Order: sequence, then C-alpha cells, then structure tokens
Amino acid sequence: MISFIRGELAAVEEDKAVIDVGGVGYGVFMSGQALSLLPPAGNEVKVYTYLNVKEDAMQLFGFLTREDLEIFRLVIGVSGIGPKGGLNILSCLSPDELRFAVLSGDAKAISAAPGIGKKTAEKLILELKDKMKIEDVLEHAAHGGEVPDAVSGSSDSGMQAEAVQALVALGYGSAESMRAVKKTSPDCGTVEDILKEALKYLF
Repeated sequence: MISFIRGELAAVEEDKAVIDVGGVGYGVFMSGQALSLLPPAGNEVKVYTYLNVKEDAMQLFGFLTREDLEIFRLVIGVSGIGPKGGLNILSCLSPDELRFAVLSGDAKAISAAPGIGKKTAEKLILELKDKMKIEDVLEHAAHGGEVPDAVSGSSDSGMQAEAVQALVALGYGSAESMRAVKKTSPDCGTVEDILKEALKYLF
C-alpha cells in the first residue's frame, strides 16, 4: 500500500524515525542499525516501507534499501516471527550477517535478538536456507550492496565463500569469519592466500 516515504527527517526516537511529508509526521519503526545511518534531522530521507495492519493499529516499518525490505519480508514470512521480531533480528544482525547466519546454521547469532529463542532461530534457518546463497552474500558485501551483472558468479566470490566455510569449520563464528574475509586484499589469488590474510584479523 505504501511502498516508500520521502520527506524531511523531523526526529529520531528510540525505535523509530519521524518523517515530515507535506506537514504530516509519519512514525516509521526502524532497526537500530538503520536509525544510526540516518542523516541529521532536517535532511531529506527516503525510506522503503512495510505497512502492518492490526485490529487496533497500523504500523509502518522502514528500511534504507529495497533489499533490506525484502530480507525483512522473508523473515516475517516465517511463522512465529512478527514485524517487531523481524526488526529485532535486523537490529542485532545486518542483512548480510543474517544471510550468512542462515547459510551457516548459526542459530546462536540469530537467537541473540530480543524475543527470538533458539527454536525460532532454528526454524528461520530451516525455512530460509534454500532461499539464500553464500556467493550472493559475499558479492553484495564486496560491491557495497550493488552487484553489477558483469561480476555475477565471479571466481573471487567463490574463493571467499570457501574461505569463510573453512574458518567456520575451524571454530570461528560465522559473522566474524565473513567480516575477516571481507577485509582481505582482492589480490589474493587462492583460497589459502585469503585464509592466511583473514586469520590476521581474527587475532
């Protein structure tokens, strides 16, 4: 119903942004990570939205990119996870970290979100694992959130994926493994080179 809102950022509150659109202030619930990335009040913002209609309320949930909104839609599509729960997850994990937690089966990382227990986290992993690819996570991270068609399926992302999986197998956490691999030089020519450099960021 409301695909996005563009207007002046009037205020940032504890769990939402207030956006002035033509003199009407819209309260838009957002994750802590998204709120921290908003510009100072008075600047124009564009927020992609999801409208949640309940018997006693209408709530807007906002995201900085369409992709973040799609991740949110996937999460709340899991039975037992409502919009507030989905936002709690995205406040603890970035979309990329959530993707990797799902792909690596890291229920502990997901259940760290308020109101999300271990069983719910395991259910989310089970239902979303087939809808995500590790190569997509790494390509998205490496290209600042936008992956040109020309680099789709590049061998670099394949090697990074192998390196992350190897680090997880060694006992490192999924999110920290991905962050370490993302920091490695693009000049690394083999998986072994990536692993050697990534290990420097894990100590």
